Amino acid sequence: MFNRLLAVESPWLESLVWTDYRLAVIFTVIIPLVILIWAFVQKAEALQRLMITYWRVASLLIIALYLMIAALPISFLASIMARVLIPISLWFWVDLNEEVSEMPPSGLKLIFTSWRWAVTVYNTLGAIALIPFLHCAFSKGQKELIADSNCRLWLDPPWLFKETFHPNLTPQFLGFLALVGLAFYMLCLGYFVFFKLGKQGRSAMG
Repeated sequence: MFNRLLAVESPWLESLVWTDYRLAVIFTVIIPLVILIWAFVQKAEALQRLMITYWRVASLLIIALYLMIAALPISFLASIMARVLIPISLWFWVDLNEEVSEMPPSGLKLIFTSWRWAVTVYNTLGAIALIPFLHCAFSKGQKELIADSNCRLWLDPPWLFKETFHPNLTPQFLGFLALVGLAFYMLCLGYFVFFKLGKQGRSAMG
């Protein structure tokens, strides 16, 4: 029923998908990069640690993008997972949150605080918006994924990205690199959850 509704509203859905990718560039790449550089210039150590943690977690979005270039169904799971983990990474650390709250008022603090709330809302809504497309993650391969018009809409922006920045590389090669990156990401996440989290808790300094 829901898939038929999406098919009817495909022009609206296509606009939504492209808007989501444009917002992702702004909220998950450009603004956090500016904040990271600004934090180093201002020597704001708490913000430096928070933003470095953010970039480590947000790298899953880049991995998901390259998985989508190869039209791999797991890319949809990776994308939802990234949207869930990013807000957690920005609010999880008690000691860093306290240090940020104790920072004197400044342009950097204002921009960071505004961005942290904005990117939290954006990723939360983004994760919810992807739920109706979870069936894409369980497609029986690339052909089935591409054949589904609703799933295909999410692949068009990554394909344009590929043609713009990697015109001479094959989707299969980029997908292989993304799978290697995903495996390494999951190993690091597993190590943190099962070994480090119990020792350091919600303290970024351990």
